[in-house]
Amino acid sequence: MARTLIELVITVGFITTVLSLTQSSPSTSLLLHEEPRPAMLLPLFHTPPITTSRSSSNSRRLLQRSNARMRLYDDLLHGYYTTLLWIGTPPQRFALIVDTGSSVTYVPCSTCEDCGRHQDPKFQPDLSSTYQPVKCSLDCNCNRESGQCVYERQYAEMSTSSGVLGEDLISFGNLSELEPQRAVFGCENVETGDLYSQRADGIMGLGSGDLSIMDQLVDKGVINDSFSLCYGGMGVGGGAMVLGGISPPTEMVFAHSNPVRSPYYNIDLKEIHVAGKPLPLNPNVFDGKHGTVMDSGTTYAYLPEAAFVAFKDAIMKELHSFQKIRGPDPNYNDICFSGAGSDVSELSKTFPAVDMVFSNGQKLSLSPENYLFRHSKVNGAYCLGIFQNGNDPTTLLGGIIVRNTLVMYDREHSKIGFWKTNCSELWERLHISGETPNRENSTAKIPPTLAPAEAPYYGLPRELPIGKITFNLLVNISYSDLEPHITELAKFIADDLDVNTSQVHLLNLTSIGNDSLIRWAIFPAGSSHYISNATAARIIARFAEHRMQLPGTFGSYQLVGWTIEPLAERYIIFHFTESSCSS
Repeated sequence: MARTLIELVITVGFITTVLSLTQSSPSTSLLLHEEPRPAMLLPLFHTPPITTSRSSSNSRRLLQRSNARMRLYDDLLHGYYTTLLWIGTPPQRFALIVDTGSSVTYVPCSTCEDCGRHQDPKFQPDLSSTYQPVKCSLDCNCNRESGQCVYERQYAEMSTSSGVLGEDLISFGNLSELEPQRAVFGCENVETGDLYSQRADGIMGLGSGDLSIMDQLVDKGVINDSFSLCYGGMGVGGGAMVLGGISPPTEMVFAHSNPVRSPYYNIDLKEIHVAGKPLPLNPNVFDGKHGTVMDSGTTYAYLPEAAFVAFKDAIMKELHSFQKIRGPDPNYNDICFSGAGSDVSELSKTFPAVDMVFSNGQKLSLSPENYLFRHSKVNGAYCLGIFQNGNDPTTLLGGIIVRNTLVMYDREHSKIGFWKTNCSELWERLHISGETPNRENSTAKIPPTLAPAEAPYYGLPRELPIGKITFNLLVNISYSDLEPHITELAKFIADDLDVNTSQVHLLNLTSIGNDSLIRWAIFPAGSSHYISNATAARIIARFAEHRMQLPGTFGSYQLVGWTIEPLAERYIIFHFTESSCSS
């Protein structure tokens, strides 16, 4: 389902004024679309990596002073991106949706009886030695019975979250320079709608407000007032996030963002060009209500009626040679075209370029993957991922617009920057560059209680270096459907196991009924001749304890066996399991 995580009605824990948006129901004026978008609509195609020397050198220059560097994980089925955050002492892990339209970070609390079943266990305050409840004061909404501050949130998709406020240590992983910090967050007691049914644990609120994780870190003086997000390309996913300042690449274009104009991150969009021709629109069309809003928690993009009609007509004029077909879901009147082919890198040869022009004259060029999603039932067919925003004059730009684009939210200077790059590869480029602290030194800044625990060795010889790890996965997706996406799956596995993509090799792919059996191998990284015992143990632990996370698009998987081959080739260690895990 397309995510719509801009906050609608807000009862804040600390007093913060936020304007409400129209409710997302078929009977009212809409912010986004008449109904939530169906879950199966996000595509699964690979975008070739951009490996020019210019982009690589820029990635090495990106980082400034202390900041939190975090990997992004995608859920292609439901259209959102998550990152990992640890709360408490000892740390409890959570997968949180990164959302610029939300102003509070929250996770399910152990006391919640109305919370869904999510990726990780609920937060248990009693198990954290550093947890403290936020007691009532003059500047918070108070539960008089408990004497504790409370929060409530409602979103445009009509899901809600409410609970109490607590304070604890929040840590960002061992590849981040930023030390764990005390921060206020929400401990959920009730969640409804998509928040209840989603796989992610909760929300990381990156919006503005006293409870925002950004505002809290900036107020402490530990980071600059800026953060950056980079979402992967069509169907590839993955990406990176940086909390704190970066040095913008020379090719980055900027738009002014007025914090007074709207409670949401906005840009001064003035024109849209299709195939080099400006749409015949009054520039004020993009300035209605909340203006043009950037929202990382929304999947698609939504334009006011006049802008949408002009955009749709201009696109269709350029695609007169394509056949217009019905969309994948009969509940939606999607605009779809067939005959384009399945190679995403070739789409720009058949679909027109689109430019978004800002008031300063700078423009953000959009490739077809920034305004199309793949038809889930017809090969080589694509649909417009830009929709009419009902009767609401707000322009809302969701994640589709910034695929393969590094977006820098420079709050200090009231501007938002855009740089086209390969976001799926950005994390790896930053990880291997000199700007990233090495693993041995990075844990030194984190208290022992927050450092990752050593994985069990699962029978591995402790003193013998490992030459190769092989494993078999049985995935409940047919060979014909899986084979075109095997490269994407390899990338997902590498990201989840925290190894380089070049280390993961496909050995064999066979069909077993309606399922597919895949044999993979993991080799040493780069110039290394072996895999350390600790690394091998960590990888096997993710298999054996069913902690490997694959996108829901691939359904469920079953680990049917793994093999460890020590470098000396004197031992073969084999482990077999019949247990399964839902992706």
